[in-house]
Amino acid sequence: DIVLQLPDTKGQSYCENDLLPPGVCNLLNPAAIYANNEISLGDVEIYGFDYDYTLAQYSNLLHSMIFNTARDILIEQFKYPEGLGKYDYIPGFAIRGLHYDVQKSLLMKIDAFHYVQLGTAYRGLKPVPDEEVIELYGGTQHIPLYQMSDFYGKGPSLKQFMDIFSLPEMTLLSSVIDYFITHNIEFDQVHLYKDISDAIRDVHVKGVMYKWIEKDMEQYILHGDEIYAVLNRLVNHKKKLFLITNSPFSFVDKGMKHMVGKNWRDLFDMVIVQADKPNFFTDRRKPFRKLDDKGSLQWDKINQLEKGKIYKEGNLFDFLRLTGWRGSKVLYFGDHLYSDLADLMLRHGWRTGAIVPELETEIRIINTEQYMHSLTWQQALTGLLERMQMYQDAESKQVLLEWMKERQEIRSLTKNLFNPQFGSIFRTFHNPTYFSRRLVRFSDIYMASISCLLNYDVNFTFYPRRTPLQHEAPLWMDQLCTGCMKTPFLEEMVHIR
Repeated sequence: DIVLQLPDTKGQSYCENDLLPPGVCNLLNPAAIYANNEISLGDVEIYGFDYDYTLAQYSNLLHSMIFNTARDILIEQFKYPEGLGKYDYIPGFAIRGLHYDVQKSLLMKIDAFHYVQLGTAYRGLKPVPDEEVIELYGGTQHIPLYQMSDFYGKGPSLKQFMDIFSLPEMTLLSSVIDYFITHNIEFDQVHLYKDISDAIRDVHVKGVMYKWIEKDMEQYILHGDEIYAVLNRLVNHKKKLFLITNSPFSFVDKGMKHMVGKNWRDLFDMVIVQADKPNFFTDRRKPFRKLDDKGSLQWDKINQLEKGKIYKEGNLFDFLRLTGWRGSKVLYFGDHLYSDLADLMLRHGWRTGAIVPELETEIRIINTEQYMHSLTWQQALTGLLERMQMYQDAESKQVLLEWMKERQEIRSLTKNLFNPQFGSIFRTFHNPTYFSRRLVRFSDIYMASISCLLNYDVNFTFYPRRTPLQHEAPLWMDQLCTGCMKTPFLEEMVHIR
C-alpha cells in the first residue's frame, strides 16, 4: 500500500484516509469575476453589451428546439434519410470550444499547444481509438498551425465551435454521421458539414428561434431581474451604456421589455441591431441606418448617433468617429471570444469581459470533495513520477509503470466529472484548452453572467493573481485552487512505503 505522509498542519485534523482538511472544498465562488488582466472599473466610463447569451441568457431547452428543427430541415428540404428523425438532442454530449476536422469527420478537443487530447476524439457518437487518431495525423497528436483556425476559428480543414448556439450543431453533426456509419451509407464529408451548417443557419436566419423565445419568455430567458439591476445601477453611477447585437430589433425589443421593462431604451445611449459582427468591427463599408420606433428602415444619412434611436448595421470605425468613445474607458461584454471580443481588444484597445455560462457548473464541480481529492492525488503522483524516474532497477520501473497507470486513471476520472466525452472546457488534463488560451488572450475579465457585476463596487479594481512561471515554480508551494489549501511539499511525499 502507498501511504501519503502529510506535513504538520498546525492542529488541523484529518479524517481517516482523507487528503484534505475539513472545510477546504468551498474555495471558489461561481458568482465571482475572474481577471486575466488588471482593470479598474473606476476608469471605465462606457459599458457595451452583446445581447444573446450576454444580456439574455437562455435555458437549455432552446438547444433541443434548435436541434429538432435543423434535423427536420435536413430531412424535409435537403432530403436526408427519414431515419434521422429518431435522433433526439443529447444534452451534455458536446462542450464549447471543440474543433471539427471536416475531411476526417472528427470532433475533438485540442489544447493550447495544438495537441489533440486523447480520449476526446469522436466520429459520430462513438470515440475513436487513440491509435487511430495518431495514425490519422501522421503519427502524432499535433495539428499543424496551417490546418488550425484562422483569427476567427475557421481554418482550411478545421472549424472551431466557439458559440453557445453551436452545441446543438455539434450534436446534430455527430448524430447524422452516426446514422450514416451505422447504416453503411457513403457520404461526402464537406457536403455533410455544409448542409448541417446551412440547416442550423436557417433556424436563426429565418427567425424560427426568435418566435419560440418571444412566445415563452419565462421559459427561455434566465436572470431577467438581475439584468435590470445591473443596467440600472450603472446608469445611476453616470455610466454610458450601448448595445451592439446581430439580432433583429423586434426580437431584442421584446426580450429587453421582458427583462428590464418597457422603457429599457432610456437606459442606453446607443442601440445597434443586425450589426453583422465580426464584420462590424473590421469592415468599413456598411454605413449606419436608422430604424423608426416600429423597426422600419429610414433613408436619411447618419451624421450623428442619437440617444434613444435604433440603428442597424454600420461599422466600428464610424461608431468611434461619431461617439469619440475610445480605448480603455470602454468595457464591452460578449460571449463569443472571436466575434465579440478579439478585434476590440487587439485592434482598438477596449477592455473586454467574456461571459462564460459554463463557468458556474465547472466551479461547482471543482468545489466538490471528489474533485479535490482527485486533483491532490494527481499532483502527488506527478511529483513522485518526476522524482523517482531516475531509479532504473526492475522493481522501481514496475512501481513507476503502476503510478503512471494510476495517474492516467485518475485524470480520466477527473475529466469525466465535467463531461464524459470531452471533459472541461478550460483544461485538457494538465494543459489549458485552445478555448482557454483564447479566453485569456481576448478578455480582461470573465464571469458566468452579467449579474456577477452586482457583487462588486462600481469602482472595484480586479487584480489577476500572480501565478508561477515554470522556472519560478520551485520557489512556490504547490497550490490547489485559490491557494487556501497547500498540498505537501515533494520532500514529504518521498515518505512512501
